[in-house]
Amino acid sequence: MKSSRLAVIAATCLLMGTTTLVSAQNIAIVNGKAVPNARYDALAREIAKSGRPVTDEMKAQIKEELILREIFVQEAEKRGLAGTPEFASQMEMARQSILIKQLVEEQQKKLAVSDADVKAEYDKFASANSGKEYKTSHILVAKEAEAKDIIAKIKKGAKFADLAKKSSMDKGSAVKGGDLDWVSPASLVPEFSAAMVKLNKGQMTDVPVKSEYGFHIIRVDDSRATELPKLEDVKPQIEQQLKQQKMAGFQEELRKKAKIE
Repeated sequence: MKSSRLAVIAATCLLMGTTTLVSAQNIAIVNGKAVPNARYDALAREIAKSGRPVTDEMKAQIKEELILREIFVQEAEKRGLAGTPEFASQMEMARQSILIKQLVEEQQKKLAVSDADVKAEYDKFASANSGKEYKTSHILVAKEAEAKDIIAKIKKGAKFADLAKKSSMDKGSAVKGGDLDWVSPASLVPEFSAAMVKLNKGQMTDVPVKSEYGFHIIRVDDSRATELPKLEDVKPQIEQQLKQQKMAGFQEELRKKAKIE
């Protein structure tokens, strides 16, 4: 009799231990179906990646969210929605999205960008943007005759800024009296740049400059040696740019290898 009682107690303890172990592996049991901790961990990681802290309050919200999801899923399955063509199609799209995301993340880990790569890209940028930059103003009009008339008015004493506000088609600079701020020749259309670099400080073009946008009256207010950002200040952006280029190359390589009929 005593031996029988001990067996019952032992069995009860074993059962309780098993129940505790099962509970430890799940955040809840909904209608007999487990909601595993793995789901919680996955959702918590996504929230943390987005920059939001996973506080105690957030942990409770995550648990409630997962329980509600399980309740809704069970109801949807009862109604047979998991067997519809729409569900199958969306599941395939979701599967593809997850796999592509994981592929990109794995490939990005392999994309090594060395300090030498960054320096070479910076030197290329510096070479293309070296030289002078100009503090420039302009007035843009559609017809040459109008541009000539504006030049004549300025030479007679009219204010450049007033005429820019009144007549310029470049509304972005017109509100500032034609001011384009500091610009490099490489950032402008060739006709504009060619005329601008010939002007001295305070000088205006004597004749309208024609470009694809219309006719410009250009004035150079100042010039200086181009101020380039320091390598260390732009290094993260350059690294990101190089990684994007490498990813584009990876994509193109896969595209070329693929047999498409």
